Amino acid sequence: MAEEIVNRVANNKNLITFDLEDYYPEGNRILFDIKDWLFEGLLLREKEFRKHIAEHDWSQYQNTYVALSCSTDAIIPGWAYLLLTSAVLPFAKKVVVGSLENLETILYNEIINTLDFSEYQDKLLIIKGCANKPVPQGAYISLIQKLQPIAKSIMYGEACSSVPLYKRK
Repeated sequence: MAEEIVNRVANNKNLITFDLEDYYPEGNRILFDIKDWLFEGLLLREKEFRKHIAEHDWSQYQNTYVALSCSTDAIIPGWAYLLLTSAVLPFAKKVVVGSLENLETILYNEIINTLDFSEYQDKLLIIKGCANKPVPQGAYISLIQKLQPIAKSIMYGEACSSVPLYKRK
């Protein structure tokens, strides 16, 4: 006679699932590559660069998240990104230098740093792993750094197939 298999982890009322996807900041993400504004894609000429900035329609970035980057091996002076940021800042929600993944990580870090984690004190937690929205690895790293000092145990994945990460001794 076969016994029914019971998933004690999934049925545990004390287990709290933390889903980073719940904190996903809505809005369009744009990767702004400056390579086309460089001479032969490699050299930044200040006068021409400033002209591009002055003539560009920055209003198209209204309420977006913008990642500034250069996909060529050009050496970009630090002031160039400051100048770009100054131009797009009145329209964008957030501006960073780097990839779209850098942008997501920074957005999540800002959110994680504002959360009150006191409700997770001495709790059994599972960090949900499967996401339909882009949750970067860096966000999970930031999250566990906040949770580990207070949680009793932390697992990753789904309740039916979780991976143990931490258990307080």
